[in-house]
Amino acid sequence: MTKRRAVLGILAALSIITFIDRLAIAVTGPAIQKDLNITPDEWGWVLSAYVIAYAVFEIPSGAMGDKHGYRKELTRITVWWSFFTAITAVCRNFWQLAAARFLFGLGAAGAYPNMTGVLYRWLPARERARGQGVIWAASRFGGALAPLLLVPANKYFGWQAVFVILGAVGFVWAVVWWRWFHDRPAEQPGISDEEVALIGSDEGVSHAGTPWSKLMGLPQLWLISVAYFFYAFGAWFFFGWFPVWMVKAGFTVDEMGLYGSVPFLLGIVGNLAGGVLCDRLAERIGIRRAYSLIAGICLTLTAALLVAMSLATGKFAIVALAGTAFMVMDLMLPAAWTMCMAIGGRYGGTASGMMNTAGNFGGFVCSVAFGYVVAATGNYNLPLQGVAAMVLIAALLFALIDCTKGFDHKLAPVAA
Repeated sequence: MTKRRAVLGILAALSIITFIDRLAIAVTGPAIQKDLNITPDEWGWVLSAYVIAYAVFEIPSGAMGDKHGYRKELTRITVWWSFFTAITAVCRNFWQLAAARFLFGLGAAGAYPNMTGVLYRWLPARERARGQGVIWAASRFGGALAPLLLVPANKYFGWQAVFVILGAVGFVWAVVWWRWFHDRPAEQPGISDEEVALIGSDEGVSHAGTPWSKLMGLPQLWLISVAYFFYAFGAWFFFGWFPVWMVKAGFTVDEMGLYGSVPFLLGIVGNLAGGVLCDRLAERIGIRRAYSLIAGICLTLTAALLVAMSLATGKFAIVALAGTAFMVMDLMLPAAWTMCMAIGGRYGGTASGMMNTAGNFGGFVCSVAFGYVVAATGNYNLPLQGVAAMVLIAALLFALIDCTKGFDHKLAPVAA
């Protein structure tokens, strides 16, 4: 196995772990709400506490990775979030749980921007979209595993044990990463000269201060950040409210554990297919049109499927529509992140941190607003239709993005 494939593999493992940890609160949510007497509007704040903290520290964490190295930053991130994952087990009321989730979010922030920075340095340009596809497919595999593993674990061992076990797994990954990975491909033990040459020179991408004024002056970076804000409403519905929504729609907790994994399993397909589609379509029509076209079409279809899902009554129809909506939405993720990678260039960690910060603010608004609408109306489908409207706005914005107008014009393909 080539070293860059091994790097991609260990990053994929982290992506699986982070999504299991992220979704643990949603999957165990019914049990936690019952044990700690948490109301729907309070639960919205518990879910959003993680999101807002994640958003606050996203850009600084991406910048620290660009400056100090991804080996150090990803180790810090994983150790921090694993500690507060484990600490969740000792929470006994709403305030303690919200605080634990907030601190968990502060630690987890920057995981994907730093992974993006690793991909920029470790993969040839023609492999980067597929690399993003693998990372995001792995996250969806983690999302699929979460209900399949955690529902029975919660049933037999209790939700507290779930968080302790997940924290321990994260610590193990951090040790492996710290001992094995090197930021510069040429310094990785055992790598061949041929592979170093294939990856390309990393001259000019040594760790230095972030040129904030030039990055902040990129209109396309602001545009993709706003687009990702609206896209995140769709993603965070599935990450936060979807398990509870399923139970309220008539699914038992055991059925939720089984069928709740379907969207994430199909998301694996969507991400892998999206990565390949991005690279191949970009070769034919250029990255500018290829990426914006894929993102715009996929999110438009997603909005329509979410509306249909809110109107469906049969369990089979709900599962089928939810799975298809998530798969189609995930088909655009490699395009979005590779687009941001091209815009940010050598400072891809910081740029993608900015984009993902905006996405997390969108997730925060979605998580809180969803809870308040439910508390006011008792209707779980009305806020879902609002989510669909936000996703449609994202589709229109993504269609306008020109990712060739980025930080490193000379490093990004210019075909349009």
